[in-house]
Amino acid sequence: MADPFYVTTAISYPNGRPHIGHAYEAIAADAIARFQRQAGRDVRFQTGTDEHGLKMMQAARARGIPTGQLADEMSALFRAMDDRLDISYDRFIRTSEPAHHAASQAIWRAMEAAGDLYLDRYEGWYSVRDEAFYAEDELVAGTGDGAGERLSPHGTPVEWTAEETWFFRLSSYRQRLLDLYAANPDFIRPDARRNEVMRFVEGGLTDLSVSRTSFDWGVKVPGSPDHVMYVWVDALTNYLTGAGYPDAPDELARWWPADLHLIGKDIVRFHAVYWPAFLMSAGLPLPGSVFGHGFLLQRGEKMSKSLGNVVDPVDLADAYGVDTLRYFLLREVSFGHDGSWSPEAIVTRANAELANAFGNLAQRTVSFIAKTLGGELPGRGRAEPIDGALIEEVTLACAGFKAAFGDLALSQGIEIWLRGVVACNQYIDTAAPWALRKTDPERMHAVLRTLVRAIRALAITILPVVPTSAARMLDQIGAEARDHAAIDDDDWYDRLGASEFRIAAPTPVFPRLDMPAEPA
Repeated sequence: MADPFYVTTAISYPNGRPHIGHAYEAIAADAIARFQRQAGRDVRFQTGTDEHGLKMMQAARARGIPTGQLADEMSALFRAMDDRLDISYDRFIRTSEPAHHAASQAIWRAMEAAGDLYLDRYEGWYSVRDEAFYAEDELVAGTGDGAGERLSPHGTPVEWTAEETWFFRLSSYRQRLLDLYAANPDFIRPDARRNEVMRFVEGGLTDLSVSRTSFDWGVKVPGSPDHVMYVWVDALTNYLTGAGYPDAPDELARWWPADLHLIGKDIVRFHAVYWPAFLMSAGLPLPGSVFGHGFLLQRGEKMSKSLGNVVDPVDLADAYGVDTLRYFLLREVSFGHDGSWSPEAIVTRANAELANAFGNLAQRTVSFIAKTLGGELPGRGRAEPIDGALIEEVTLACAGFKAAFGDLALSQGIEIWLRGVVACNQYIDTAAPWALRKTDPERMHAVLRTLVRAIRALAITILPVVPTSAARMLDQIGAEARDHAAIDDDDWYDRLGASEFRIAAPTPVFPRLDMPAEPA
């Protein structure tokens, strides 16, 4: 049985429509999931929506509709975004599902049995937007029109809250968490996030309020029907729900612990401090790694409704193409850091690297074979050292991509892959098969054969990033096997050549894009 690999995104809070930041995380997780499937892993990829909490109640009240109706409507938008962006999720989870309520109550009972939950009264600062409590020394002062106002570290409004609540004994987990980070340096990635979390935990932890009585849209606390769970107990447990907890032990044994939680950098604390403490308390294994990616900025500015620069990712996919958007986001942004986008940047990157470099390479090679050889695969011809040198360079580029992607260096992996594309273009310009058609057909066959082999390897490698386009390219040359092992299969070309397959005149896989008339 194939080695399992369980990867999750954060579950999106659907009190508003999905934006490009949601799309970025989904696309990155999808590329990782596809890459692991190519490597022969048995992948479970989970995403979904986090539907409980005060924000959802307030948003529904503002529209005059039941909260459940809002959750259904908004969750459907996030699922539609994933489907439009070719996100290959295996499970789209909703925290309003009965199975998730059962899982949340099960982990609650396990933490209670461990003696880590107690009832007391909470008084302190709470951010509705962050669904988080903050200590006085964490607050920052507002500026401008909000001068003097207390704000959370993320600049969101806070309000003084006083109510009876269940507490989790987070303070008792300080040393165990520090020991975890020391023993497992890759538990929190990248290093900047790890350092932030370690400083936070080293400063001491206070017990965490984990229930609310001021609203009722959430998972009921076992034995305390007036309480609903603090949204982060409920939300974080979704990863266990998706692995079969608590009622499918065989499924849980296969998929848990998760290999990778992929999240935004603003919620690393919840995943790298609260979540492992909850799991330790419940006696459950810890996930392999929490990776906090950066923010996606528009022309260097953070996107917000107040600035009027929030963009629907489906609109971008419609305007530029799904694979173009996927490629741009994964290529442009150094994974783990903040990155910026603009329509002009998308067009420039796509035209230079997809249309002109990779797309044109495949187009002129396949078109020439269809026209000159009637679609027959080129024979071995007369090889020269330059041919083997190209295949070696492409092989190194593909191996470099795999090594980088396996280490979550996504943009660096694509950059290495592009070196193979550049090498192919230099080769075809030097070898000039069109000039050999009449003067040296044997040499022309060898050149074209080399190019088809190189294009196949490059297309298989880049499949996780541009799955539809790369698949079309592989279809054009009759390459059916598309996992990592296929790249090293040296006999595929001869087997295909002995078949009835013929290369047909292709249509461009990556058409050139027009520059926007005006900056968006």
